[in-house]
Amino acid sequence: MCFVCFMATFTGLRADPLTKQTEIDFGREVASRNLKGLATRSDGRVLPGPVFTDLAGPKIADILWTLRPAGANRFLVGTGPDGKVFEVAFNPKDSTYAAREVADVNEAQAIAVQPLADGSFLIGTSPTAAVYVARDGKLLARVPLPADSVFDFLALPDGSVLASTGNPGKIYRLDPAKLAKAGVIEGKIGDGKVLADKGVTLFAEVRDRNVRRLARLSDGRVVAGSSPKGNVYAFAATGGAPALLQEGRDAEVLDFLPQDDGSFYAAIVQSPGEVARIVRTKPAIAAPADDSKDDKDAAPPAFGGRSTLVRFPVDGFPETVVSRAGISLYRVAQHKDWLVMTAGEQGDTLGYDPVARRALTFAGSASAQLNDLAPLGDGRFLALRNNAPGLALLSFVPAPARELETKRLDLGAPSELGLIRFARVRGLDLAMLKLEARTNFGSDELEGWTAWTELKPRDDAFSAEGLRGRYLKLRLTVPASAGDFQIDKATVFSLPQNHRPQLNDFRIFPANLGLVPAPEPGASVITTLGQVLFPGQQGAGKDEVGDKRKNHFLGSQVVPQNGAQVIYWSVSDSDGDNLAYTLSLRPETSDTWTDLAVETRDSYVQFETGGLAEGLYLTHLTVTEQAPRPEKQRLTYAFETDYLTIDRTPPAITDAKAERRDGKLVLTVIARDALSLLEGAEFVLNNGTREQTEHPTDGILDGKTETFVVEFAEPKAAGASSVEIIVYDASGNSSSKRLPVK
Repeated sequence: MCFVCFMATFTGLRADPLTKQTEIDFGREVASRNLKGLATRSDGRVLPGPVFTDLAGPKIADILWTLRPAGANRFLVGTGPDGKVFEVAFNPKDSTYAAREVADVNEAQAIAVQPLADGSFLIGTSPTAAVYVARDGKLLARVPLPADSVFDFLALPDGSVLASTGNPGKIYRLDPAKLAKAGVIEGKIGDGKVLADKGVTLFAEVRDRNVRRLARLSDGRVVAGSSPKGNVYAFAATGGAPALLQEGRDAEVLDFLPQDDGSFYAAIVQSPGEVARIVRTKPAIAAPADDSKDDKDAAPPAFGGRSTLVRFPVDGFPETVVSRAGISLYRVAQHKDWLVMTAGEQGDTLGYDPVARRALTFAGSASAQLNDLAPLGDGRFLALRNNAPGLALLSFVPAPARELETKRLDLGAPSELGLIRFARVRGLDLAMLKLEARTNFGSDELEGWTAWTELKPRDDAFSAEGLRGRYLKLRLTVPASAGDFQIDKATVFSLPQNHRPQLNDFRIFPANLGLVPAPEPGASVITTLGQVLFPGQQGAGKDEVGDKRKNHFLGSQVVPQNGAQVIYWSVSDSDGDNLAYTLSLRPETSDTWTDLAVETRDSYVQFETGGLAEGLYLTHLTVTEQAPRPEKQRLTYAFETDYLTIDRTPPAITDAKAERRDGKLVLTVIARDALSLLEGAEFVLNNGTREQTEHPTDGILDGKTETFVVEFAEPKAAGASSVEIIVYDASGNSSSKRLPVK
């Protein structure tokens, strides 16, 4: 019984058509580079997050490929296009770094580097796949492989190292001790026995062109990712034939993150055709021999692909846990329970929470790409960035000031802002938050914005009273004293600009026609799910009801009624306001208006013309907005509408004649009306023959004086001795005259 009562009450509800609510999903509306000490989640919430800081230090190279730990706060960086390797020393006290060159190879790109236990390190190059051994700034050995590029190294527990190559896609096992004694060998080596003598043996190979990434799982298996198909393979610890874990297409596997339970994550980038992996400000001398060549243009096209983070369980099928369009994932690391990912093409740092199963957005870079990530061990990561190239610090240590700024939010129309309300704030008091706003009537990102205005708390929300605009940006600041917290989505309440009503149609019916209005349709007792979920959308509320009433009204009957006059109009309001109408008229020779209808909700008026003197009348329709629009905000607009002619005098027949010519009876009438246009004439012979015409002799029915002519053939006029001629005007008046027919 209570449910029935609820539904009966609910069906009568109507959403307020004036106030607009705009939901702010922080996970969607905040860019990575506009976060500081905060993170946003895919469900729209704000959480504590890291701070991203570009580090001060010397320029290293135009292209930074790889960042590998080589000791306490020391890292090796492989670069291009000059084929150099640098050692970077990070100073945690003042967050700066120093760099020194430790190797210079003959090839253009030093893509892969791998520190070894004895202080030496390996270098993998492109466009010739060579493996170098370097130490103390000297190149101890160079062993060329039968491939175009060396993409990755993987150190194994037994001291050997795996190297993955491109074109062809192979994996070699390297013996660092033998390699160091191989010497510097020019050209390429294609003989497997010669390679084995130098410490290089084949571990495995795949049919795809490039093996881009390697990782070792907790059970000893080795996983590999390829391109340009984007396959994921698994190999036994001793190598051999691959097991295909997932087949891809037009993709590139760029990183793996093994887990202790034997599962792992893979970062996979799907791209349509050849896409630049690293954007730089000037072209390189040579690019890696890979399926995704570096673009030679300084301003490459926007990335049109998609990246996915896929989880590969120990026993089960691969599952996509994160998917993002328009970016490419480069590296995946772990911070406590969260996964951390670096990306391009906007320098994003992203995350994934396996417990909540939600994607995260962290503070990012102003650079275009973040190519590599290395942990510092204290909640901080060193990041490698490109365009502009350099190093950065990603720190999960709580920041003194935590801040975010939203993208440009479109309110849909110029509006006056009201309250901005958070759905829920957990872990801190609302009073601890600082919320600022700025508005703009234009969409330009830089021009036309107001200054930042701090919003005052009111009614458990923030008041933006006094701010007006079409576009809005918000800046939220959380104090450093806040611990673990969550801030839910926000809602912006606004009043859109009030537009004046529009007159769509105004019709004065012919005189002497009455209207029998169709009864209004009953109220709907059915409420749809769409009306509940989307109450403000067209077709889900008041607009639909108005259309139904209009269509029903157009089915009203029109009947002859002497002295009756009907005037109909149609007015629309883009804001959905309720409207009231006042229709007034006055004689052309007078200044006094007479109201025919006052504040009516109907879209027509019907009245008797008997009390009005003959003549021409001016009309105007005054439209006034009604509740729920507040009285001070209601617009009133008067439309000058059509002229109304009150004419009860029939037209005068000034001349009429009947004559026979060429075997025909020709009848002519000339008529004139003082106020109305003539509409036609009718000719009735007394033998029962009748003819009606609305076509005057000059061809256009447009005057108060007209001549009408009809012709009767002799057979039709036979026996007729007289004719009655009737002339009509537009006001429904008529006059007649009878003529003899000879």
